[in-house]
Amino acid sequence: MPDEVVLPGVGRYRLRGAGDAASVPGPPRERIAYAAAHVVAAPDAENVPDAPAVLDWEATLAFRHHLWRHGLGVAEAMDTAQRGMGLDYPAVRELVRRSAAQARSVGGRIVAGVATDQLPAGPATLPSILDAYREQLADVVEAGAVPVLMCSRHLAAAASGVEDYLSVYSTLLAEVSSPVVVHWLGPMFDPALVGYWGSPEPSTAVETVLGLLTEHAERVEGIKVSLLDAGFEVAMRRRLPPGVRMYTGDDFNYPELIAGDEAGHSDALLGVFAAIAPVAGRALHALDAGRREEFHALLDPTVPLARHLFAAPTRFYKTGIVFLAWLGGHQDHFTMVGGLQSGRSPAHLGRLLVLADEAGLLPDASLAAARARAFFSVCGVAQ
Repeated sequence: MPDEVVLPGVGRYRLRGAGDAASVPGPPRERIAYAAAHVVAAPDAENVPDAPAVLDWEATLAFRHHLWRHGLGVAEAMDTAQRGMGLDYPAVRELVRRSAAQARSVGGRIVAGVATDQLPAGPATLPSILDAYREQLADVVEAGAVPVLMCSRHLAAAASGVEDYLSVYSTLLAEVSSPVVVHWLGPMFDPALVGYWGSPEPSTAVETVLGLLTEHAERVEGIKVSLLDAGFEVAMRRRLPPGVRMYTGDDFNYPELIAGDEAGHSDALLGVFAAIAPVAGRALHALDAGRREEFHALLDPTVPLARHLFAAPTRFYKTGIVFLAWLGGHQDHFTMVGGLQSGRSPAHLGRLLVLADEAGLLPDASLAAARARAFFSVCGVAQ
């Protein structure tokens, strides 16, 4: 059968597909939602570990237009785009410049990550870390995107305590010309960030973060929290200073956090939204119309996929994102910068395919099956 594939640990599976998903009439009104987009590697380049990233610009930018068509903003050059895992800063700077120009051409929302990854690996001083942040901030502002102050591996290694974090962030926030988004990325996404904000305990670190946000509230548009702890996020959300948004980065519990409660809701800046954009766009418009049951009926079935996609070791979720983009027809190959296509096992990717199909995320069953058969054959699974 043309829509069948033999999967490791699953056996013969027939894909159902979902058909082409219609675009939605613009961004949602009641929530701000960004999808953290991946990059498409040039398949004929030396995209191997420790080599400079070479991108397929046409496919990379086309995927961002896919996200805008489904009503989502683009979160550019975040960890989904392999920051710190193959994407070097010259490629990041060009990516932000090109994506921001495309956003202007269609009136799409765009934010972009600011970090310190142009510094060499290893020890760095606080002044050099601050200057690296400043350089990237200037690049993002010049490109026309809203900056997202990402966590810095260099700062995590150099900081001797809370005051070092506050010194760097307070200086940056005092200097910005317009509000930015602050990002708190947990060690499950990047083990080098253990103890960020001066404590390995989120319950302690949150006091530092809330103090920073309160002091500089007029310079902070929102904070993205990626700790995969819904209860913690809700408790923090209720303590944010007025006007500061909570952007959920919780790829395990996003439906309930976006839906919210009587005390408020989270907006979204999610890696999983890049994989489920058509469904996410329709769900957010249903929420606009007050159809909460429809919102959950659309979004809740994507949670098993997200939990598998972001399973430990969570930092390799990017491999699954690109695998699904390939199966979905958004790119012509399964090659990643830095050779990261090896980051997940064939068994993991086989289960991911089933979950994506069950959630109605593969538009062309025949195409997905043909590509899956080719991939799993190479992996030693007879078709």
